[in-house]
Amino acid sequence: MHMSLRYRSLLPLIIGFALLALTGLGSLWLADRQERSFEAVRHTLEVQKRLGMILSRFQDAETGQRGYLLTGQIAYLEPYEAALAGLGKEFIALDAAIADNPEQLARAKTLNAVSNQRQDILRATIERYRLGDARGAIAIVREGSGKRMMDRLRSVVAAMDRKEQRLLAARGAAADRQARLVKLALLASGIAIVLLALLAIRDARKRLHEAIVARDELGIANERLKSEVAERTSAEGQVRQMQKMESIGQLTGGIAHDFNNMLAIVIGSLDMAQRRFDEAPAKAKAYIDNAIDGARRAAQLTARLLAFSRQQPLEPRAIDTNKLVGGMSELLRRTIGEHIAIETVLAGGLWPAFIDAGQLENAVLNLCVNARDAMPDGGKLTLETNNTHLDERYAAEHDEVTAGQYVVLCITDTGTGMPPHVIERAFDPFYTTKGVGKGTGLGLSQVFGFVKQSGGHIKIYSEPDQGTTVKLYMPRHFGAASTLSDARAGTVEIPRARDGEIVLVVEDEERVRHMSVDALRSLGYTVVQASDGMQALAVLAIQPRVDLLFSDIVMPGMNGRELADTAREQRSTLKVLFTTGYTRNAVVHNGVLDPGVAFISKPFGIDQLAVKVRQVLDGEGDNRRD
Repeated sequence: MHMSLRYRSLLPLIIGFALLALTGLGSLWLADRQERSFEAVRHTLEVQKRLGMILSRFQDAETGQRGYLLTGQIAYLEPYEAALAGLGKEFIALDAAIADNPEQLARAKTLNAVSNQRQDILRATIERYRLGDARGAIAIVREGSGKRMMDRLRSVVAAMDRKEQRLLAARGAAADRQARLVKLALLASGIAIVLLALLAIRDARKRLHEAIVARDELGIANERLKSEVAERTSAEGQVRQMQKMESIGQLTGGIAHDFNNMLAIVIGSLDMAQRRFDEAPAKAKAYIDNAIDGARRAAQLTARLLAFSRQQPLEPRAIDTNKLVGGMSELLRRTIGEHIAIETVLAGGLWPAFIDAGQLENAVLNLCVNARDAMPDGGKLTLETNNTHLDERYAAEHDEVTAGQYVVLCITDTGTGMPPHVIERAFDPFYTTKGVGKGTGLGLSQVFGFVKQSGGHIKIYSEPDQGTTVKLYMPRHFGAASTLSDARAGTVEIPRARDGEIVLVVEDEERVRHMSVDALRSLGYTVVQASDGMQALAVLAIQPRVDLLFSDIVMPGMNGRELADTAREQRSTLKVLFTTGYTRNAVVHNGVLDPGVAFISKPFGIDQLAVKVRQVLDGEGDNRRD
């Protein structure tokens, strides 16, 4: 009975909301109809404009003709020729404007025919005058056919104009009617809102009374609950644990979702490739390419997760942020598109920043792509650099911010902006406001993790419909900046082995080792292999020449760093290249690679391996990472 009465009290509110919704929909419909009426008015004005332009051009042409016939000066033919040259465009625009009106189209056809006849007469007079027959030219003018054509032309234009005036009057009246209907609809909406508010106040009073009664009941129940404090404390602990598990579940759920999608691509494509390998090699190759793309996307997801968790191996160095931004200009223009204007405001006397240049480029590109997505109809993207100082007060108000001097890179767009509740969650992993399939929700969290791991700070300023500014604060380096190489330039051909170079591959995972061996042999290297550190030392003892030690870091027993140190005691000139998929290891400390270490992270492609091995063998691989 009590529930039935409650539903009855809600019925007026439900009816009120339904009426409000219907009124709102009706207002939208009427507004759309009004917009169509206004569009019709604009259409009529456009037709009248084109008719006026046609008459104006003929008048200009006649003025130029008369001036030429009277004076013989060529200068008078310039307005004549310009007027006739523009007539074609005017008729095309006129036909487009009246395409929905068969009656006007028929008049326009007549107008075009009269126009052509009048142009022929104008050309005939000028041509006779040019040939020296001035009297013949004047005779054509006096004969009056040109005037009759112009009178006919003006008559057709006047008829079309009268038709458009009638249409304009009718459409204007329709627009006025629609405007009155819209006002009535808005008035009805206001009345509905007032009625709904009254119903809501009435319902609120009733609920307030119920709440007072419930409060009294709660007081009585609270007295009973005082004896159960221990149980409540335990329950609160369980709730906190559930909240932690919910957060972990959101993260792992997002990871599982994306990885399962990528694994579905890889497994499904390889399965199809295996089935089509004999009968359709081209299709099989396409499936293999699809599998490779899925695997690369999985690798990118892993890299983003490592960046968010601040576990990616970084190689910070002193860089000139102005040069980095300038070097990215062409890449950004290709990525962002021509519908968005890109402007750079680079500060003079900018301090060097101490940060990983490659990861900073990825962060800037990520933020610029987000800015592009916020400006679907075009806009302006501004990249600005500056020197700044974050004081103790600012540091106290923001977590993990150290007071000091920073180089700041501001990326500003004129897009849709973000409300406060979106800004609060912008750096959460797998949180995205984009549609399904249009964003992973890891872009900003990756940038956040990278900046924080680098000892910097990131801040978002945004307002809905006003745009967004993202500020990257990078630690200042006291000293000169290093020269940036363009990592995007690359070489056209994959570098290969020279002079019979020999590589020792050390990897405890058999399939990974075989993959590395096959890849290096395909590049022309002579390859020997070992499954652990002790076996690798035995190979070095009997192998007279080894140019490069390519070793995994995390291995049972002797790790890759210990193996390299021992091997270099025997061969001081031995080049070493490390690899791993786990960043907390013997060559990465506090998220930063040890000085003088050459490193390539798993997974890697053959082209990446080829470039890195060549760099290390040529003495360019120290303290660089792919």
